Amino acid sequence: MLPLSKYTLQVHQCLHYLTPLKNGLPTSCVKRWASSSVPRITTHYTICPREHDKRWEGVNMERFAEEADVVIVGGGPAGLSAAIRLKQLAAESNKEVRVCLVEKAAQLGAHTLSGACLEPRALQELFPDWKERGAPLNTPVTGDKFGILTEKHRIPVPILPGLPMNNHGNYIVRLGHLVSWLGEQAEALGVEIYPGYAAAEVLFHEDGSVKGIATNDVGIQKDGSPKGTFERGLELHAKVTIFGEGCHGHLAKQLYKQFNLRENCEPQTYAIGLKELWIIDEKKWKPGLVEHTVGWPLDRHTYGGSFLYHLNEGEPLVALGFVVGLDYQNPYVNPFREFQRWKHHPSVIPTLEGGTRIGYGARALNEGGFQSLPKLTFPGGLFVGCSPGFMNVPKIKGTHTAMKSGMLAAEAIFKQLSDDNLQSSTQGLNVPEYEEALRKSWIWKELYSVRNIRPSCHGPLGLYGGMIYTGIFYWILRGKEPWTLKHKGLDSAQLKPAKDCTPIEYPKPDGKLSFDLLSSVALSGTNHDHDQPPHLTLKDDSIPVNRNLAIFDGPEQRFCPAGVYEYVPLESGEGSRLQINAQNCVHCKTCDIKDPSQNINWVVPEGGGGPAYNGM
Repeated sequence: MLPLSKYTLQVHQCLHYLTPLKNGLPTSCVKRWASSSVPRITTHYTICPREHDKRWEGVNMERFAEEADVVIVGGGPAGLSAAIRLKQLAAESNKEVRVCLVEKAAQLGAHTLSGACLEPRALQELFPDWKERGAPLNTPVTGDKFGILTEKHRIPVPILPGLPMNNHGNYIVRLGHLVSWLGEQAEALGVEIYPGYAAAEVLFHEDGSVKGIATNDVGIQKDGSPKGTFERGLELHAKVTIFGEGCHGHLAKQLYKQFNLRENCEPQTYAIGLKELWIIDEKKWKPGLVEHTVGWPLDRHTYGGSFLYHLNEGEPLVALGFVVGLDYQNPYVNPFREFQRWKHHPSVIPTLEGGTRIGYGARALNEGGFQSLPKLTFPGGLFVGCSPGFMNVPKIKGTHTAMKSGMLAAEAIFKQLSDDNLQSSTQGLNVPEYEEALRKSWIWKELYSVRNIRPSCHGPLGLYGGMIYTGIFYWILRGKEPWTLKHKGLDSAQLKPAKDCTPIEYPKPDGKLSFDLLSSVALSGTNHDHDQPPHLTLKDDSIPVNRNLAIFDGPEQRFCPAGVYEYVPLESGEGSRLQINAQNCVHCKTCDIKDPSQNINWVVPEGGGGPAYNGM
């Protein structure tokens, strides 16, 4: 039984199950759907408030609350490292610290997706005896290759010592398995882990400081009305709340605005990473080999590239994937189909031919780096990991920096919790010492040294200009050049109108190396309860057709890697409407990032929904 079961029993006892009221829709939603030309799409309470909805009159909205010292949102490498380090420090000092961690996936690691080539530096600091503890790092890197692809050829590029792409001493891992292992270590130390409970709301004290979070309500019909089994979420209050939601967290977005945390940094920029797992012919299997490429099928002005890692997991397994920067300009770019096309390159075919694809998934990743880091602390909380964006882009690695950020946060928090003479100006503790420690750590030095590599790709030579910059300035000066380049701005603002761009003709999948989208999503194990309000919410239901389709030819139907967005004909036969297949969503967040109208707001579905990755 999960630790939360004893709390949910109490929640059941204090809630009343009421049948839905049939008194119509809330006024705010009626206005949104008044025009017959705008079909109703969004029913989520974040857009259609329940206090204005007569169907919710009389429903008991009381929530059960639990108190903890520290609450952590997100069971990824950063959140789990923070939880582990807090309990390690508490044990060393013989103090009792209650640490509660909530994770929206049904089990730890089920929503985790990464390449992943791991630099073990932070893990070594957290658990010097990680090998004896059985950490699933089974594949040390034995070979490192990098190349530029043309349509028919591969041009090898040497990886010189000291360049970010050098993987000597690193390990190829299935990050979901490592996250699951970290969860076992955390539970053994006494961390309370609640998988299947999505943090849906930030709670505040009267003085404005963060009080904690509330998990999502359950038992809501697709039309936004309460089911007979409706239950309110659980409130978790804490002295400090750590937000480690991963890239583009939906609570982090709210907190950035609430505390104006991005006023002194550049906008975050992103990429989408798509990944597959294959079992290949054992004769072609080279455990420990790491391969990266740039170039074809992308043009030089579209940032991106591929990876192909040979794992040593007892069977001839390879992890391969394709990354596309979300600052691309042509609305006809389809990252999923670029990935499928890449697999037909003459240098890739021999590895995959005769193999079997067994896994698929996708996730957005941060690319803003040093310039895009927000203020990390605020009264009652702080950010760790990929939520603020500690990824080292030229290294294509963020797990080691995410883990270290969680450890530094834990150390700063524990120092305050242990101070018997601490006087806080707010009810929720502010921990500026965390940001100070981070600035003195190897994370800051590492991110600062590579800060100009990604934005150097914005010049006339595109990606190749970035490679030249890396070779000259990074390799020689190690990031000590006295300037800092800027990014182009928000990824959502980069698309050109469809009339100014050339449609891209993608080859049809052959069912052997390349595949269609829906069969791919099926391999992700994605599942959501169909009878719940779509968690892909629209601020205005008319914008997709009136702006996105009219100007950009509906780019959401191409940039989504799961077939969530689909323009279908109206029943009248005149015009189209947007259909949202929310049950397909793999929680990558790309739509929230790239939507040119910034009309899509991704929120959490009912806990446990989403992909069910196995070691992705």
